[in-house]
Amino acid sequence: MAYFPDIPKIRYEGPTSKNPFSFKHYNPDQLIEGKTMRDHMRFAAAYWHVMRNGLSDPFGGPTALMPWDDQSDSVDNALRRADVFFEFLDKIDIQYYCFHDRDIAPELNDLAKSNAALEKVTDHLKDLQQANNKKLLWGTACLFSHPRYSQGAGTSPSADVFAYGAAQVKAAMDATLKLGGEGYTFWGGREGYATLLNTDMKRELDHLAALLHLAVDYAKKIGFKGQFYIEPKPREPSTHQYDSDSAACLNFLREYGLLDSFKLNLETNHATLAGHTMLHEMTVALGADALGSIDANQGDELIGWDTDQFPTDLYLTTGIMQKVLEMGGFTTGGLNFDAKRRRESHEPEDLFHAHIGGMDAFARGLKAAAAIRADGRLDGFITKRYDSWNSGIGAKIENKMVSLDEISNYALGNGEPVIGSGRQEMLENLLNEFI
Repeated sequence: MAYFPDIPKIRYEGPTSKNPFSFKHYNPDQLIEGKTMRDHMRFAAAYWHVMRNGLSDPFGGPTALMPWDDQSDSVDNALRRADVFFEFLDKIDIQYYCFHDRDIAPELNDLAKSNAALEKVTDHLKDLQQANNKKLLWGTACLFSHPRYSQGAGTSPSADVFAYGAAQVKAAMDATLKLGGEGYTFWGGREGYATLLNTDMKRELDHLAALLHLAVDYAKKIGFKGQFYIEPKPREPSTHQYDSDSAACLNFLREYGLLDSFKLNLETNHATLAGHTMLHEMTVALGADALGSIDANQGDELIGWDTDQFPTDLYLTTGIMQKVLEMGGFTTGGLNFDAKRRRESHEPEDLFHAHIGGMDAFARGLKAAAAIRADGRLDGFITKRYDSWNSGIGAKIENKMVSLDEISNYALGNGEPVIGSGRQEMLENLLNEFI
């Protein structure tokens, strides 16, 4: 059965095409810096947004038209959703997907029954992957929606809730391994607090670290070789979440001896909520060799919550792809469209328009980023700006070959330092040449 009978397979037609069901810039086979666009991007679709997001908001109920979904918690309905999803992946030409366990299979208020439903649905997903040549980028467990997790999962004050969440992680890891997932993500949606009046923060952090260590140990037991990720977010729904930004996550991982096992899955909209830019978050992660994967979206600075909009800002996509190229490209990670249509874009075909726009925006960003690197002026300016660290006193400081007394004597004899202009406006003009 065809669920999108009026939608053609989306193909590259070039920037002059007027066909809304075509790529204008994303040419999956085009080579950029020796790799195809497809391999650079590793685009993934988010099961939770494509198949499960009804497009509600804090002031109104769902508007999305999903004629294939009978709104039941039956396994049959979950299996049908999977069929719809893989038809979507085939037509939009996206190779990867990501899921939460409760996106793909129902929560049946009995852990054994929920696990059995997950097992049945993942059997079907495995068949669909093989039939359609699709792959799982990463899986995860939803440890934030059910009322039992209202006070956290790994950080819950209840040991019974922790145990339930840990069991759910085990089942989700089993599912991810079965489906050949290249990673597994932890997002602490409620791993934080509403008030410190009732919170033992140190104990909660210890418990969260214990959950992650249990997952790392279990991965070794079952032979899961995929990359573990943590996804930072500062607040919403909690007042404060422990995985608040890249720096906080890295500090946590170092403190608890987990940095060798985890990288970061960064989301643009979460960077906005943290008061940072996505490029700041990526730069911090890159400095620790911990940038793993990206939830590709953007937020609205005029709205105070996580709007999960599809990326259209070419400055944003260019900057992101500059950082991806700088790190040598994705390995296990990719660009996962953790993005939803606007509430007014409620018809099934809008799923295609939204993803086409995001994929084209990143294709343009990739082309611009590669051109900036080939041009060399931006990198050359940065290199020259730090030239004083390549020899003399600067090199001695970097190489730890000088004492504070020696530095003081150098400064006393050197006179007032002269520094050059940062040339911000010139560099902004340079960037505009490529966008």
